[in-house]
Amino acid sequence: MTLSTQFATMLVMISMGVFFGASLDTYNRFLQRRKRKSWLVFLNDVLFMVIQGLLVFYTLFQVNKGDLRFYIFIAILCGFAAYQAMLKQWYLKSLEKMIKFCISVYRFLVKLINIFIYKPIYILITTLIAIIISIGKGLYTAAKWLLKCIVVLIKAALKPFQWMLTLLWKLIPKNIKKSVEKLYNKLAGKSLLLKNYYSNWKDKWKNK
Repeated sequence: MTLSTQFATMLVMISMGVFFGASLDTYNRFLQRRKRKSWLVFLNDVLFMVIQGLLVFYTLFQVNKGDLRFYIFIAILCGFAAYQAMLKQWYLKSLEKMIKFCISVYRFLVKLINIFIYKPIYILITTLIAIIISIGKGLYTAAKWLLKCIVVLIKAALKPFQWMLTLLWKLIPKNIKKSVEKLYNKLAGKSLLLKNYYSNWKDKWKNK
């Protein structure tokens, strides 16, 4: 390994130490350990450390083909210590400002979508539903009125026939009327018997 490669490796590993410190603070800020279950925190910690290790090794591989030396770990620790001493407070403040900015942008976009997209669509849909309901009620009322008119017209059209039948019934001799009435009474009695028989049979079948 040449001297320039070693120097570049040192600088990159110091940068990775700084990056690790910033990543750790970011991770802790979003994890909120007190609100999480212990097993979930442990799992997240393991995944975080694995990802950080892979990033360090990948960066090291890009710089010096993955040649591990003792000073590499020293460089990472130096970078992490430098971050803790000089950059941590500034980074945390910047992180909070960035989070607040993102939240503000998100809320603004939500309000924008609510005002220009959601509410117009909601008003349009409710208006269409109200119009459809009104049209349906109007059609129902019109159909009901039309049906009444048709019934009245049919009754009016059948009225002359009713008068004619009444007149014919009056002209029929009394003995024929009596025969017709007897026949009607017999048929009515038989229909009543059939109805009772059917009801009794239905009750027996249900009891079975």
